[in-house]
Amino acid sequence: MNPTPQTAAAPRAQADAQRSALARHHTAVRERSRALAAPLSPEDCQAQSMPDASPTKWHLAHTTWFFETFVLERFEPGFKPFDPAFRALYNSYYNGVGEPFPRAQRGLVTRPDLAGVWRWRAQVDERVARLIERSDNPEALRLIELGLHHEQQHQELLLTDIKHLLSLNSLRPAYQRHWPLVSVSTVAPRWLEQAGGLVEIGHAGAGFAFDNETPRHRQWLEPHALMNRLVTHGEWWAFVQDGGYTDPRWWLAAGWDWVRAHGLRAPLYWTLPSTGAALPTVFTLHGEVPLDPHTPVVHISYFEADAFARWAAATHAEWAGARLPTEAEWEAAAAPLPVQGNLQDGDALHPLPVRTAGEGLRQMYGDVWEWTSSSYGAYPGYQPAEGAVGEYNGKFMVNQTVLRGGSCATPASHLRASYRNFFPTDARWQFSGLRLARCL
Repeated sequence: MNPTPQTAAAPRAQADAQRSALARHHTAVRERSRALAAPLSPEDCQAQSMPDASPTKWHLAHTTWFFETFVLERFEPGFKPFDPAFRALYNSYYNGVGEPFPRAQRGLVTRPDLAGVWRWRAQVDERVARLIERSDNPEALRLIELGLHHEQQHQELLLTDIKHLLSLNSLRPAYQRHWPLVSVSTVAPRWLEQAGGLVEIGHAGAGFAFDNETPRHRQWLEPHALMNRLVTHGEWWAFVQDGGYTDPRWWLAAGWDWVRAHGLRAPLYWTLPSTGAALPTVFTLHGEVPLDPHTPVVHISYFEADAFARWAAATHAEWAGARLPTEAEWEAAAAPLPVQGNLQDGDALHPLPVRTAGEGLRQMYGDVWEWTSSSYGAYPGYQPAEGAVGEYNGKFMVNQTVLRGGSCATPASHLRASYRNFFPTDARWQFSGLRLARCL
């Protein structure tokens, strides 16, 4: 039986709507990257502050490389690269594509200049837009969507890396001048009990997800409690004043070695006061500002988060048993909640305090990525994607720890409860903080 015109038209209309939505997303993401780079000079965009950071120009180029290499090269009729040399120059870590340019030397790539990268982006944008309009290949459209979420990851990295670069300048320059914070009283910390039991975690249903969020699977949780809000700068200042960075009791062995090796006394971007009566100052994307004790603490490593939890459990009766949550505990609690909070779209670009009291968990999305106690590994039944794209997540499943919830630098459309971020245990340049948990 042949389909009627009405039934045949329905799938076409649905496909057209999906392409239109993808085209809008493509335009919005690429324009957002341009807007994030707009406050920066060409000199700002060129410099690389450390091996783990990348220049803004490199982020703009690499995200364009992704579309040209993984989308246009495979699916564009008559494909020709903008410049064949860019295939190696802007490859990050995809060994299946070829030998990447050394990561620590990205700041040395002065040619092409920034204007040349913008010309490349404009050409690739036009070509991808035509492909979205004309292609019915679901794999091409899937890879374009992957590329857009990849670019949103790099938008957060762009902000993270430019913050580190500007912090090294003795002029303490601001990325943007607007400072949105107002002084508010913090919401009191409170334990919220979670029943536990058999839960399902991992991505399910419609919508985009990275392969490391799958497959959805069952996991048993013992009864536990989560803190209603994030740990604040003021609470961390108490840890510092109590000798938290000089007392080995609170630290994992590797963490204590790390603290001593680097002579650490406070989180990244803090400047400690010369007198005990004063508060530290903190470098932000808005420049140097006084520490606000009510805002969530940010730019701490897993080692620091774990040490704080141990200190809190031992020194505060109301925090007895404090620890870091597992990623399954975090996701089970966050899944019913709407994805809303202090995210990149609000342009605060710094953690904000809880402004009003209320019931339930607060700040689960945005402000800071929350360290968990879970090692980054494969879910049961995990299979990486085929080809070089399969290197995106799977090959990093060792010596990394999971963070959840997004940050003030994460685009809202990029986030979901099942999202798994990951970093080494000593990393603290990303927008990371913590929420306490405890067993019941």
